[in-house]
Amino acid sequence: MSDPRPNRPEKAADGAMTRIEDLILEGSLRPGEMLLAERELALRLNVSRPTLRNALKTLEDRGLLVKDGRGMKVAQIGAQSITDPLIALLAQRSDVADDYLEFRDIVESSAAAMAAERANKPEIARIRDCIARIEGAHDRNDSVEEADADAELHLAIYEASHNLVILQIMRALSGNLRTDVLHNRQRLFTLPLVRDLLRDQHLAIANAILEKRADDARAAAHAHLSYLRRATKEIREAEAKLDISSRRLDRGGLTALKGPNRGGSPENSPGRTTTK
Repeated sequence: MSDPRPNRPEKAADGAMTRIEDLILEGSLRPGEMLLAERELALRLNVSRPTLRNALKTLEDRGLLVKDGRGMKVAQIGAQSITDPLIALLAQRSDVADDYLEFRDIVESSAAAMAAERANKPEIARIRDCIARIEGAHDRNDSVEEADADAELHLAIYEASHNLVILQIMRALSGNLRTDVLHNRQRLFTLPLVRDLLRDQHLAIANAILEKRADDARAAAHAHLSYLRRATKEIREAEAKLDISSRRLDRGGLTALKGPNRGGSPENSPGRTTTK
């Protein structure tokens, strides 16, 4: 009978690697987060340090981990896994924002309903914490913190849906396509009446999830995303009109005429003489 001991380090490395992969896939380890120092990480995973190095090297080769100084961190999977030229093109087009929000409406409405049915105690606690952050930032008139807490709430809902495909796809897309949307939402949070409405919408979604009312959670998420679509569309249209007005003032920057009478009058036309 062959001695099984030579296979133990390989099996141990596979076990450590699988454990880290599972934590990344389920969202417990997030993109950009540093792993523990090698000594402590080996203790947590109950493997030797040489075995741990083999596991980390394999994960690095697979693109799940990257070196950061003397340590390792989770790769920016959400930003790098969807880098198709088409996605890059979409990210550069502000007019795709409505399509992105429409997609989010479809996905998040379902995710909110799933969260109402599937959220466990830690996830419920996290959703409560997000709401507390939103309300605290709202009371302090801290629009930046409120927008951050808003984004964290949506991520918490993805995680509470217990659908790993929804979680990972939405993380990836949000990093690639939400620039224009995020810009407009930050502007929305500076408007007092709009901030009140957004807070109430988030409370409605969260409370429905916490009270396990799946249909109400779905409806509240749909109402919220529908409002964001209308509001961001209005912002884009207003900015487009302002751009047109600005171009009219300086003739698009392509005329040599200056002053308030850029259009000119017959009396002031170059080369024209007047008789008295």
